[in-house]
Amino acid sequence: MKIIAREVPPRAAWALEQAGVHPLLARLYAARGVCAKEELDDGLARLLPPEGLKGAAEAAVLLADAMAAGKRLCIVADYDCDGATACAVGLRGLRLLGAQRLGYIVPDRVIDGYGLTPPIAQRVKDSGADVLITVDNGIASVAGVAAAQALGLQVLVTDHHLPAAELPAADVIVNPNQPGCGFESKHIAGVGVMFYVLLALRSELRARGVFDAASQPRLDPLLPLVALGTVADVVRLDANNRRLVAQGLRRIRAGALPAGLAGLFTAAGRQARAATTFDFGFALGPRINAAGRLADMTLGIECLLTDDAARADELARTLDGINRERREIEGGMRDQAFLIAESLFGEADAPPPALCVFDPDFHEGVVGIVASRLKDRLHRPTFVFATSQAPGKEHELKGSGRSIPGFHLRDALDLVAKRHPGVLLRFGGHAMAAGCTVEQAQLERFEQALSQVAQEWLDAATLTRRLDTDGPLAPEYRRADMVDTLHREVWGQGFAPPTFSEEVEVLSQRLVGEKHLALKLRHQGQPVDGIWFGHTDPLPARVKLAFRLDADEWQGVRRVRFLVEGAEL
Repeated sequence: MKIIAREVPPRAAWALEQAGVHPLLARLYAARGVCAKEELDDGLARLLPPEGLKGAAEAAVLLADAMAAGKRLCIVADYDCDGATACAVGLRGLRLLGAQRLGYIVPDRVIDGYGLTPPIAQRVKDSGADVLITVDNGIASVAGVAAAQALGLQVLVTDHHLPAAELPAADVIVNPNQPGCGFESKHIAGVGVMFYVLLALRSELRARGVFDAASQPRLDPLLPLVALGTVADVVRLDANNRRLVAQGLRRIRAGALPAGLAGLFTAAGRQARAATTFDFGFALGPRINAAGRLADMTLGIECLLTDDAARADELARTLDGINRERREIEGGMRDQAFLIAESLFGEADAPPPALCVFDPDFHEGVVGIVASRLKDRLHRPTFVFATSQAPGKEHELKGSGRSIPGFHLRDALDLVAKRHPGVLLRFGGHAMAAGCTVEQAQLERFEQALSQVAQEWLDAATLTRRLDTDGPLAPEYRRADMVDTLHREVWGQGFAPPTFSEEVEVLSQRLVGEKHLALKLRHQGQPVDGIWFGHTDPLPARVKLAFRLDADEWQGVRRVRFLVEGAEL
């Protein structure tokens, strides 16, 4: 591993500090491309206007007309946290804006697979709906959209995934990544796209005189759900996404959050009044996702929809139990996947440029998490496959992939499909995460094809794990209140949480829980505790560490500790 300190543009850091930004935050923001304090303004007025999102105005007209005609609307959601929050935001928002006849359907991960399919379209029609609205899916559903329209349904696709060469022939498509869309936030999550459609719909209803500016419904109560889905989907936190997340966090900390979110905070043992992006990514998001992985995402969506506190607590506890089961399954799969991966190369050899791992006992709902763990450990683009559990599809393997910087996973799959027609039955996704389905008999061909693309695209520098940090931590900032200051800010994908690095002295080290390394360190002459989760190998007496700041409490006293992220050995 190579630990690198980010460049800090001195003029930007100076300008931020002169504008009143805390000196440490000024340095951190400047290193992440922020040049002026105005860029840190997270007010609602600074959000990108919905007029810039291609299709939003047309979607608003379609929905306003449907509502005026008393048509029934049905949302087709995805079975991850982004899809669940997008569905909840859509249903809550449409209800706020006056829609009376609403419903939703969530595809089953095992039986239906991803996205709008012809059978799902039939289920929507059978539900009595007139208008089908996809959230967080649909841009690749050419056959599903065609089937829906053949059944007489109007189709509105709202999505954020990258489109293929052929777009579905929907009545309206709202997706910042569709051709011809100039919306600046290309990384907005599916829940964000749905929120923008609601903003456009409110504007359209206002223009029609349904309500005026003074009496129009407020949509900002939806922002806690928008924030959760945005962080949980690990989309890049560009300026607009950071504003959406900051606004959601502000409301949660003030106690203005849906009952389901409050229940999830309680179930996770977290405090809503001190909510952080880490809570979204590592506590609430996984509990929502667990429903789609092992059970039925209807549980997650109902938790986010209910306004009954008792019902919300009950659903949150159920989701917590499912998440515990998910962790147990993941642990066994992860250990087996590591053994399989390590068998692909000798102890002294470097891993191959790309990894494909399959075991007949793997659970298809957890392959994405295991792929992420393998990618993190070996720093290689990784696919993990499981046998499809769908009736009649036992000969198919469902794979989930995670990538490293410099290797666009969806583009790699597209190239594999072009070079080897028929190997991939289905595929889609993003640069860093993608999914695909292959015949089990074609797995070896896929593995060879992906490895060939990786050999062509990846060089030694890209295959070397690089950890970008914020350099040394001044000792005056090693304080519990500074930990709180840092945690209150919005960090995430593309706007990395502060990670510091410097050489420290290792005073003592011991294993705790058999898989974590507890450390006593000397940092700039002062002792400080450290913990390296998931690491068991001992460290030398002096070592360059990358670490994040954290605080724990012992006998009523809060103390700073270092959460070790890596070491340059």
